[in-house]
Parts: sequence; structure tokens; C-alpha cells
Amino acid sequence: MISFSEKVCQQLEGGLRREWLETNGIGGFASATINGCNTRRYHGLLVAATKPPVGRLVVLSKLEETLVINGGRFELSTNSYPGAIHPQGFHFLKQFRLDPFPVFTFEVDGTIIEKTVFMVAGENTTVIEYRLLDGAEAELELRPLVAFRDYHSLTHENGAINANVESRDGVLTLSPYQGLPDLHLGNNATQVQNTGDWYRSFQYEAERERGLDYTEDLFNPCVLHFELSSGPAIVIASTERREASLAGRFREAEVQRRAANLLRAPVNDAFVKLLTSATDSYIVSRGNQKSVIAGYHWFSDWGRDTMIALPGLTLPTKRFDVARSILRTFAGSVDRGMLPNRFPDAGETPEYNTVDATLWFFEAARAYLAYTGDLDFIRDELYSVLSDIIAWHVRGTRYNIKLDPTGLLNSGEAGVQLTWMDAKVGDWVVTPRRGKPVEIQALWYNAVCIMEDFAARLKDESARKRYNSMAAVTKWSFNRLFWNEKGGYLYDVVNGGPPDASIRPNQILSVSLAHSMLSTERATQVVNVVQEHLLTPYGLRSLAPCDPQYRGRYTGDGASRDGAYHQGTVWPWLMGPFITAFIKVNGGSEAARRQAEEWLNPLKDHLSDAGLGHISEIFDGDPPQRPVGCIAQAWSVAEILRATVEDIHSVRPRSDVDHVRRSNAVHGVDALVVPSMREV
Repeated sequence: MISFSEKVCQQLEGGLRREWLETNGIGGFASATINGCNTRRYHGLLVAATKPPVGRLVVLSKLEETLVINGGRFELSTNSYPGAIHPQGFHFLKQFRLDPFPVFTFEVDGTIIEKTVFMVAGENTTVIEYRLLDGAEAELELRPLVAFRDYHSLTHENGAINANVESRDGVLTLSPYQGLPDLHLGNNATQVQNTGDWYRSFQYEAERERGLDYTEDLFNPCVLHFELSSGPAIVIASTERREASLAGRFREAEVQRRAANLLRAPVNDAFVKLLTSATDSYIVSRGNQKSVIAGYHWFSDWGRDTMIALPGLTLPTKRFDVARSILRTFAGSVDRGMLPNRFPDAGETPEYNTVDATLWFFEAARAYLAYTGDLDFIRDELYSVLSDIIAWHVRGTRYNIKLDPTGLLNSGEAGVQLTWMDAKVGDWVVTPRRGKPVEIQALWYNAVCIMEDFAARLKDESARKRYNSMAAVTKWSFNRLFWNEKGGYLYDVVNGGPPDASIRPNQILSVSLAHSMLSTERATQVVNVVQEHLLTPYGLRSLAPCDPQYRGRYTGDGASRDGAYHQGTVWPWLMGPFITAFIKVNGGSEAARRQAEEWLNPLKDHLSDAGLGHISEIFDGDPPQRPVGCIAQAWSVAEILRATVEDIHSVRPRSDVDHVRRSNAVHGVDALVVPSMREV
């Protein structure tokens, strides 16, 4: 359990830097800082996914809370206005904890109030409860502040709003704008007063720091009055009609659901359990199948992120049905041999501007088979799709993605970013990496070897021989063209001219993936160079500090931030491949596993910072590596969990080790496989 005492809660900055997150499994969420001050346009008590898992609207921003004791009025809320923090309810906040959802404890003159917030799985519904734990009679006034806008936008005072509040059977209904969903407030208030007031000029500091508009007006339609001495005050904010009497049932169901998810932790370890709990936030429904939200607060489901995150989110925790559903979702979206890069938030046609998402699809399928042995699913639903993907890459598909005569995969055209280093500012592609990026070759070789294994299992002998020959050509060309003899590491991009000798983390995948083209000697050199130049307490830098293009701070407006995004910024997800590679080249020794676990200590502490219980998207490249970007990122959580379970705790499928060892022997590669594994 993550918990903070009044020492943190009553210190403004300490509260503002820590954010809680509740999710509902369909793309909606609730989130704010622990002291209740909204610092982002994305903060809100109900951010509803109107076209699950996208189409998200900030419906209910917050509740202004006033505690009335013996005629005295005490404001529990905290807001940022121009030049002022008002009110300053954080001074009454004695404790915050995740147990299992956000719980706030306020104390005012000996009166103790406990507030809980949680979302209901599968619904755009948030339950907020207030209980009197100690003290005499107390009244509570709640003023809903509504936004009703796209979660990327901001609201300002306007005359178009419909201020009418309908009250029926203990449910208040607001329909402020035509074409938007209604907000229903199930409640057990003793009295409701209509108001119709605008609260002006809320300031969101995180948006100001990002160089974006940061001032918003919110509408208050009514005030709800509660007698806390008579029982808990309940508000159920939902796009469905939900009466307050359902709160207890919802609460018990959520406690049980989250406890069941925690039982999926594959290792009895506090860090693994926290990460296991976090995995549930990213798995969402898309139609009748599953997908993965790349990160909160602003990402939708992306192909690349989903395929990288799938193994860690679903396989060590034995959520095999979810893994199968995700693979099925994306298999059905393959077009011209490519997986979508992302499903746009507004629900338009998927975008296919990626060269690596499709190749990560093969690795996700391999990992799924290793854990489940479900060859029938591979044969019936994936094998033909994967075979067609290979064929498209051989003959060529979008964006000049095509296998060349060297057996290496070429990609790229002007103005398009295709690898995971995909920042673009206007027409400026910050890291274009056109030609043959190093990790794309590693992923391509891995994919071909996986297909060779699938073909062998499915008795497709002609295909097995073809894939075997393709892999041999790729391996030979890769070692000839990519090895930087002088530096003792791999070039980042080869494109016909002088190779790009930038020291970037992409090369680590040539060691960490199941099928590697490198000898043990070269693999060890790669790991050593990455460790020396790129390793930080929170992940790998995207570029070595010695590079003249290095940017050590991710700050400023959009152009400045995007210019640093892959030019030195630290990415925690890369710690997963790095740990896998480090333990591989050290033969799976106990010393290597201990060292890897020690490297993770700062990330363990990070679970109590920024997005509580989650791992941030990125960190500054320069010390002290401030967390920035999204507060909760799927592949950050997934890859750290996967590496912790499989590599540090040595819990992985026995078949995974055996098949990779045999493949390495067939292709004449040193056995870069941990020799002793406990079977899942």
C-alpha cells in the first residue's frame, strides 16, 4: 500500500507532484493530485470514454468541498488561481493512501472525515464517498464543477450552457450541451440547491510548464447538502443513471476484482505485486476484444506500445485470454502487411506509419506461445497473417519498407517518422533514421526466426527452409555492416552513406530479443557501451551525453520538448531489454541478477512519486532525472515487470529457453540464453 502522512500531504509542492489514477477498463479515468488541486487539463473525477476506449471527455472536473462544524465553515478543496492557492484545504489533509483506491483523510478540529474515490469497471462511473470517522455532528456541502469538453481542450465561460438540473429518484441529471452525454449524479443528499455559477480562471501548472493554454472556467450547477452524522455522503458521477444505494455493491465488487488481480502476481515480491496491480489500468476493451492504452493521461491504443507491452502486461500474470484477444484485435487490423501505429482518439481510420509495430507483433506471438503452448491459436488465427506480413515486407509496402538483397530491411521516406523514435515538429522529423535502423534489423531477424520455428511446429517444411535461409542472409549482412569495430558497438543506422555512429539504446535489442545475431563477445561489448553511456537510475538515455545533439532536459513548449524526446531523454521501458541483455551476457549468474535488482531500486521508489503505483513515460536525461511526460505508461510498467519476473527472479516458461537455445544452435549463434530457469 502506498501511503503519505501529513508531512507530505500538508506540504503543497509534495502534494502537487503526486497524482492518483483510477481507470475503468474502457479508456475512461479519474485523476488528480493527492491534495485535490487539478494541475492538468486531463485531471477530473469523471473523464468518460464515449467511444471506448477513445472519445474521452472531461465531464466532472471536481467537487468543491465544504465541511460545516458548529456553524464554522472549513474548505477541504485546493485550487490554483492567478496569484493564489485558494482554498487551502490541503492543510487539513492528514493522510492519503491507495487502499486499494484513493483514500483521503481530513481532520478539522478533532473531526475526522474519510473520502474515497473509485471507478467502476466497464462503466463511465466514479463513486465518491465521505464518511465521518470521529467527531460530533458535521455537515458537508459539495459543489460539482463540470467541464463537458474534449480532454485535450479547455472550457471557458459561455452563454450556450444549459444550466437546468433535473432531479428524479435521487439522481440529478445535467445536460449542459447538445450532442454530449448527460451527467447523472446519484446522491443521498438531504437538500439540493440550484446555483448556476461559473468559477473562473483555474490555472493548471503542468499545462503552463508544457507551453500550452492553462486557464479554465468551470460551471457549478448546484450545491448538495449532506448530514454526515446520519451516514456516509455519496455521489455517483456517471454517464448512466446510478442511484446512491448502489455504492456499497460497487465498492465491494471493485475490492474483490482488484484483490483477484493482485493474486495474479507471479512472485511474492512487493515490487512485483505493485506492478501487477498497475497492469490492469492499461488493458481496455475495444469492441468485443481487448487492446492496450499506451499511457495516461493522453495516449490512446498504439500498435507499437501494445505489442511491446503485451508480454509483460498479460503473460507473467497468466492473463492469457487477454493476450489472445489483443493479438486477435491487431491481427484483424493488419493492412498491406502492417499493423496500425495507432487508433486515433476520435475513432477515425487507423494510421499505419510504423515499421516496428508489425515486427513486435511477431515477438508478442512468440511470447504468447511460449507461455501457453497454444499452437492451435497460432495456426488458426495468426500463422497466415504473419506469413502474409513477411511476404509484404519482402516485396515492399508503404513508406519504402522493403527487404533489400542484403537481407536487411530498408524503410523511410522524407517527412515520415517510422521507428519508435518518432518525434516530429511541423515538417521537421527530429530523428528520421531513414535507411536501415539497427533495432529494425534485430526485430526482422527475430521475426524470421520465429516464423521458422512456427513453420517447423506446423509441419510447413518448405516455409521453414525459406525462413532459415532468409535468417542466415540477414545475420551475415548485419554483422558485416553494423559492427563498429573502432567503438565496439553497433551503428544506429546504415543507409548507404557513412553509418550513423550515434550511441543510442536501440542496439540493445540485438542482444535482448529471443533470437540474436551477435556472438557473445560482441553482445557483451554492446551491453558494456550501453551501460557506460546510457544507463541511468530510471532507464536508458535515448542518446549519449557526449553527442553534440544531446538534450538533457525535457521542458518548454511542444517544439522544445519534442526536440529532446529522443535526444537524451530517459525511457524506463528500455530498462527491461537492458536487464534481459545484461543477465544474458553474464550467463544468468546470481551476481548479475543481484546487480539488475539493485538497478531497479530507484524505480521502486518512483512508484511513490508522480503517477502513484505506476512508472512514468520518460525522465530528464540529466540528473536528477525528473519524471516528465505521461505519469503512467504501459510499456514502462510491462517491461520492468517482465524483466523482473523472467530475468531477475528467473521465472519463465521452460519451452521458451529450450526453443531459443535450439534456434541459436541452428543459426550458429552463441547461446545467449540464461541457463537455469524456474518454469512458470
